[in-house]
Amino acid sequence: MNEVKTCVFDATDENMDNVNNFIHSMLPAGVDKTLLNKLDLAVEEIYINIAHYAYHPEQGTVEILCDRKENEGKVQLSITFKDRGKPFNPLEREDPDITLSAEERDIGGLGILLTKKFMDNVTYSYSEGQNILTLYKELTF
Repeated sequence: MNEVKTCVFDATDENMDNVNNFIHSMLPAGVDKTLLNKLDLAVEEIYINIAHYAYHPEQGTVEILCDRKENEGKVQLSITFKDRGKPFNPLEREDPDITLSAEERDIGGLGILLTKKFMDNVTYSYSEGQNILTLYKELTF
């Protein structure tokens, strides 16, 4: 079974709950709470970065495409974020040195590091004037 949904949001902080509700609508019942928290953190990291930086100082939109594939008792979820903001590949950024104290580390980068750690795979491309970032996760429940 395969289900795909797409929704376009104004890229604002105020839409974070709407984004989460949209993503949650694609999840099977009984998803592990720890997994749900990790998924929420990753989605928030990507969405809020788009809202704050992609169009700055202007405001734009983000298209989110969720694709859920079920096969032989396994559920694969992919969440794709598309925006027409400034080209930016967060995967090219060097991971912060988490052995340093917060005072010694440069600001930024921790959210994308956690996103990469929590997801099974994260990909980025820039095509036809759009940043396209996809999160992949196998769901357990």
